[in-house]
Amino acid sequence: MRKFIKIAGSLLVFLIVIAAFAADYFYGEAVRRGTEVELHREEEAVPVFLDEKNEEIVEEAEQWYEEQEFETLVITSHDGLKLEADYLRNEDSDGKAVILAHGFRSERVDMGDFVQFYYEKGFDVLMPDSRGHGGSEGNYVGYGWHDRLDLVQWAELLAGEKGSGDIFLHGSSMGAAAVLMASGEELPAEVKGIIADSGYTSAEDILTYQLEHLYGLPSFPVLDITSFVTNIRVGFYFGEASAVDQVANNTLPLFIVHGEGDELVPAWMSEVIYENASGEKTLWTVPFAGHVESYTVATTEYQERLAEFLENSMED
Repeated sequence: MRKFIKIAGSLLVFLIVIAAFAADYFYGEAVRRGTEVELHREEEAVPVFLDEKNEEIVEEAEQWYEEQEFETLVITSHDGLKLEADYLRNEDSDGKAVILAHGFRSERVDMGDFVQFYYEKGFDVLMPDSRGHGGSEGNYVGYGWHDRLDLVQWAELLAGEKGSGDIFLHGSSMGAAAVLMASGEELPAEVKGIIADSGYTSAEDILTYQLEHLYGLPSFPVLDITSFVTNIRVGFYFGEASAVDQVANNTLPLFIVHGEGDELVPAWMSEVIYENASGEKTLWTVPFAGHVESYTVATTEYQERLAEFLENSMED
């Protein structure tokens, strides 16, 4: 019996050590800044049906974006990080502004396709690098949770220093989760609406999905230990980083977009967000579109729906 207990104890210690190593590895994959390994990926390309007009719009927008000169703005976050953003002042501005929030292990330039659209609608454009990305400080990926407070600060800067009267938050992927999480906070009265493209329900849900989708692993115990480690190192548990909980407190118009062919953040997550959101809300799912591909797959329709949402939200 004593020998059995000794063997069982040794096996338990071994399993704990293995789980700890796995959790540290997953922390590096999912949370730590600077890793070259991309957590999110689609194993097979989702069929994309582009028409010539959509392609021309996107290509023109990319070229137009490259020709613009941006001002660099810097704020200090509530926890002391220096955060950077590109700011494009509209020569014909009438007080409208948009904050474009990028995705996981991306940078502000990756929201460039939307800049021309907003500029031609009379908007000033602010493109922050999320904490732990690009030119912003931070040694971790916040999955939108701490980023939500950063977005509140950026909105306050626009409403105050820049004099913006109609502000929108528009995010893609992790940026979509961030703007949805920000919707549950006390935003300036000048913020008139939220646009969320390919957002996830919570950090816990998307990482559970990624463990199963990429590695074929159950979330327990690796995700639980990683969440515990994340809280010790950077101050949040995966479960608390919830867009679903935050949108329950939302009072702003929401425009939620998701590609039906998204393998990275499944479309059912946006459906759950929509079902739980308070306030005026719209959900549009785009056939065939993969992760954050809705704008390239259905460019003209996306622009028409977005323009209508912006106009209606400013009238409310």
